[in-house]
Amino acid sequence: MNEVASTIQPKRSFKESLIAEVKKAMALSIYFGTWFCALTFLAVTSLHNHPIPLTIFGLALVKGALSAKFMLIGQAIFPIKVNKTYGILRSLSVLSLIYLAIVLSLNYLEAGIEGAIHGKNFIESMASFGQANPLHILSMSIVYWLIVWPYLIFTGMQMVMGKENVVSLLFGNRASENK
Repeated sequence: MNEVASTIQPKRSFKESLIAEVKKAMALSIYFGTWFCALTFLAVTSLHNHPIPLTIFGLALVKGALSAKFMLIGQAIFPIKVNKTYGILRSLSVLSLIYLAIVLSLNYLEAGIEGAIHGKNFIESMASFGQANPLHILSMSIVYWLIVWPYLIFTGMQMVMGKENVVSLLFGNRASENK
């Protein structure tokens, strides 16, 4: 069998599994948060707003954490699988679109819930997501996909090559530095 699944892991205790999931969620939140802070900074500077309010970066970090949560939900529903015969890119291309659809769907749901919390109609709030502009939603989808794709490739590399090998490849082998 040439398929490597994310669910194939050595047995760990509940505490170890919980700690690993929290670390994964934190790393993914930081990754998405960094992207959303960069996009927010780009948007604000494009509008020539001065001074730049810092609260928008807090909101971008919250958006990153929510997107990480949505991504982890997507991974729970559709676990990452890499077929070594097809390689990482081909194996994960369709899955990346599925994860994108999940993230977008949950963003629509989030917009509906946020609207309902503020006393607006749930369905109308969902419909107004992305300013109800199909081109804006398409552009957001492309950006979301460009954010998700490197994460999936990195995860696929870890599955195929092992976490230690990928970390060593990207950041160097610290064990050899200490010798």
